[in-house]
Amino acid sequence: MNVSVAAIDLGASSGRVVVGRVGPDLVELETVARFANGPLRRNDGFHWDLPRLVDESLAGLRAAGPVDSIGVDAWAVDYGLLGAGQLLDLPWCYRDERTTGGVSRVHARIGQDELYRRTGLQFLPFNTIYQLAAETRLTEAEQVLLIPDLVASALTGVNVCERTNASTTGLLDVRTGEWNAELLALVGLDPGQLPELVDPGTVIGKHGETPVVAVGSHDTASAVVGVPLTDPDAAYISCGTWGLVGVELEQPVLTEEARTANFTNEGGVDGRTRFLTNVMGTWLLSETLQTWGEHDLTSLLAQAHAYGGTATVFDVQDPRFIAPGDMPARIHDWCREHGVEPPADRPAMVLSIVRSLAEAFAHAVGQASSLSGRDVRRVHVVGGGAQNSLLCRLLAERLGLPVLAGPVEATALGNVLVQARALGAVSGGLEDLRSLIARTHPPVHYLPGAVS
Repeated sequence: MNVSVAAIDLGASSGRVVVGRVGPDLVELETVARFANGPLRRNDGFHWDLPRLVDESLAGLRAAGPVDSIGVDAWAVDYGLLGAGQLLDLPWCYRDERTTGGVSRVHARIGQDELYRRTGLQFLPFNTIYQLAAETRLTEAEQVLLIPDLVASALTGVNVCERTNASTTGLLDVRTGEWNAELLALVGLDPGQLPELVDPGTVIGKHGETPVVAVGSHDTASAVVGVPLTDPDAAYISCGTWGLVGVELEQPVLTEEARTANFTNEGGVDGRTRFLTNVMGTWLLSETLQTWGEHDLTSLLAQAHAYGGTATVFDVQDPRFIAPGDMPARIHDWCREHGVEPPADRPAMVLSIVRSLAEAFAHAVGQASSLSGRDVRRVHVVGGGAQNSLLCRLLAERLGLPVLAGPVEATALGNVLVQARALGAVSGGLEDLRSLIARTHPPVHYLPGAVS
């Protein structure tokens, strides 16, 4: 049988509602709504306008028409506080600088090495555990919900926490997959303030008469489902605002080497481990274009490809690039501080950013391989970055390996396929779902020095 399902896919820079039509030999996607997103600056810092995102999602569902189920995925780590069923305030944005105090409060009580042994989570200054340690209204909250769970709650009235996204908080035990009571106490959380954990494929409740199904609600978890992995010796890069670079494993890697390399062990669909690290992604390009008041990235990439000068490579992981603002000025500052020539014009700046991203991605692929013991022989790039042929070419050249680009809509594909499996339209494990994607959405192959 074929089914029609709706995926609400919320990213840090945009959101959309996608209808997926799925059957044993069919996966078709249609975007029925698309809307902007971004941090909302208030006097106290950066927040997310969650009520607007819910309204936009509902409008998208109306545009979708009747569907057999709905699934929600979104970015990780951010949360909302609920009291009497209502948001106490707009959720904080992870890019706000308030978490600095939370980091010091947490590590005054537990070392980074011990925290890693318990959670398997890489250090990022905006991990949920640090955000909650900096939270001033936690005692007022009856429940704490992550972003996709807040949207699912608005649809169903049911509060749950999907496990793949819970694994990004720094509060989930990496071995048991359950909340760690000692870590909850460390940030002042009562266990009753966190909802029941559910796995992808669970029916959360109903929106009207339509089931709402838990998917890999961390968008990267859905994106990794949507990678057409046909070889276990392959790495993936889910490239959007962030570049998530890693391999899929059966068990976490909790070595000191993995911790110091800042690799994380996040939960995947069907109990897999997403062993990966965060690399700055296309955020650098989007913030640069916003600074310039420019919207034509395609033209700028073509000019960058034709640029005849030397492209400066800079460290995309420098913390100065995390917050919104004038990205070209920050790149110039980095170059001056490190004694290298800054990009001379816009094509040079774009080429510098793309080459620097390729360098950082290639380095992370090498680390993922050595830390996990996987002999990586090909790299899949999915998400918006798969459309950037200059990036894919440079990455293939830098790695000396084939780069398989696409599908662009990996997150939506992973979302709809988990729903379709829960409804019985498709069956099997992740390998079966990925085989279906590979047949219906074949990737573009970039070889070192050539494209086939």
